[in-house]
Amino acid sequence: MEALTVEATSSWSEVPRRIRAGEVLPEPWENLFGPLRATSPCGSMVVGQIGQSLDGRIATLSGHSHDISGSAGLDHLHRLRSVVDAVVVGAGTVRADDPQLTVRRVSGPNPARVAIDPRATLDTGARIFAPDGARRLMITLEQAPQPASSDVERIALPRTGTLIDPAAILDALSARGLRRVLIEGGPRTISYFLAAGCLDRLHVMVAPLILGSGLPSLALPPVARVTDGLRVPTHTHLVRDEVLFDCDLSAQRTPGGVAKKS
Repeated sequence: MEALTVEATSSWSEVPRRIRAGEVLPEPWENLFGPLRATSPCGSMVVGQIGQSLDGRIATLSGHSHDISGSAGLDHLHRLRSVVDAVVVGAGTVRADDPQLTVRRVSGPNPARVAIDPRATLDTGARIFAPDGARRLMITLEQAPQPASSDVERIALPRTGTLIDPAAILDALSARGLRRVLIEGGPRTISYFLAAGCLDRLHVMVAPLILGSGLPSLALPPVARVTDGLRVPTHTHLVRDEVLFDCDLSAQRTPGGVAKKS
């Protein structure tokens, strides 16, 4: 298990630029962030991120999630934001947490901020849509009303079943130059992209905390047998007092967004 120490942060400042330039990263960052450097054959590089307790919870039953991730986990999340072109969240996360989705804890540029809001019901006064110089986009269904704020980019996509196809979302972002994408939350959104075969990597940051009950970090379709579960190559990193699992999902990634089955 590779350990990332506080001292390692001194070498971080060049990482966002080097990833975008396709260059090898300074140590100790190459092993962890190097896989995000190049886009996949699908035309994009998509990483999901989860911050959870030891027992797999991202919030209490009441929905309280503040402080599950410690400073190490939050620093890692902000590093991920700084190396991607766009960060994506669902409308439920915007309503529950009103996140800023900016880079504040480490050096690096702010990504474009994307909300998946099929019916265009979000208040454009939410912090994700703050006019701070970063691109702001809303993914909606074609029949949804136009967002009230004219400077928020709208991407209108057709309905696939009851939701919007994750592959169509990624294709639309890629067509707008947003090819390195972070799916940050919430768990339903991350699960939807994972089940559709639309993640190249999944970063699971585990904090030294046991809740005993609460909301699970993932909610995927059930399997009948353990052998039917998704077993993937994984690297572990000790990030101060938290453990990061970097899961390689590239073998399950397909252009059409349908996960490969073993």
